[in-house]
Amino acid sequence: MATGGPNLECRMYEAKYPEVDQAVMIQVKSMADSGAYVSLLEYNNIEGMILFSELSRRRIRSISSLIKVGRIEPVMVLRVDKEKGYIDLSKRRVSEEDIQACEERYNKSKLVHSIMRHVAETMNIDLEDLYIHVGWPLYRKYGHAFEAFKLVVNDPDSVLNSLTREVKEVGPDGQEVTKVVPALTEDVKDSLVKNIRRRMTPQPLKIRADIEMKCFQFDGVLHIKDAMRKAEAAGNKDCPVKIKLVAPPAYVLNTQTLDKEQGIAILDKAIAACTEEIERHKGKLTVKEAPRAVSEREDKLLAEQMAKLGQANEEVSGDEDSEEEEDTGMGEIDVENTGHGITE
Repeated sequence: MATGGPNLECRMYEAKYPEVDQAVMIQVKSMADSGAYVSLLEYNNIEGMILFSELSRRRIRSISSLIKVGRIEPVMVLRVDKEKGYIDLSKRRVSEEDIQACEERYNKSKLVHSIMRHVAETMNIDLEDLYIHVGWPLYRKYGHAFEAFKLVVNDPDSVLNSLTREVKEVGPDGQEVTKVVPALTEDVKDSLVKNIRRRMTPQPLKIRADIEMKCFQFDGVLHIKDAMRKAEAAGNKDCPVKIKLVAPPAYVLNTQTLDKEQGIAILDKAIAACTEEIERHKGKLTVKEAPRAVSEREDKLLAEQMAKLGQANEEVSGDEDSEEEEDTGMGEIDVENTGHGITE
């Protein structure tokens, strides 16, 4: 590492080593005869080893299908020899719950770490010092610094002003005295708050469900429109519901919300209201894809598809006789798989 600059390498947690039976996030570095060497991402990439016998509960046919260099995944700590720095890990002993909890914790820790590192770098201060006086005290007090950072977004002082550090000064009589001062200087505090706000202000999630709706009654189109209105009425101002025709019989319901669970519950309610209304007129609603949070990519694909269908409609509308064909032809379109030619 180049000398001169501040130290920007540091583990994420106060403990230098993980505990036995703790799940940790690792990245596979290389293969040896008896196992794989990995680095522990939360512990400043210190080295650990997974013996091949700890890869799977079943007989192993092919090691390469179970472990690949570069892969990042949770494993369980079996042994820690702090004297020699050996850490033995197991992939086969890590349960589904451990994996989920470890991934959640790691994603939070990684975000905290990235904010802390950026502040240390831009303010030219030592990252470990920032952890000692800010990061780790917040981990201790709030269970995870991420929870503290969430509160900082709206009320930085109540979280950060209680943090202090001790400095030694030589008094006028030549005696050394210890003074307690704020842990952060004003400019470092400003930088930290600014970075936390930039990275942690919640972004609204898009929630979407895909349905098919048919009604072959006389005035079926009107019944479908009524059912769509009922679906939209299920929304509220925090979570407005929109329903759009993709192409008969495919419709998409959307909402945007900061609270994923609430968004999913509201779309479920909208689908129930829509189903009830269309079934009153002997129509049928089928859920093709249940409500879920969608990525920007899915969103873009839907927009592209709607645009394409819009064009197709305009081209056909000059030829009134082919109305029947247009309807059946467009009913075949599969919303989800329009992106199969698009690479990530």
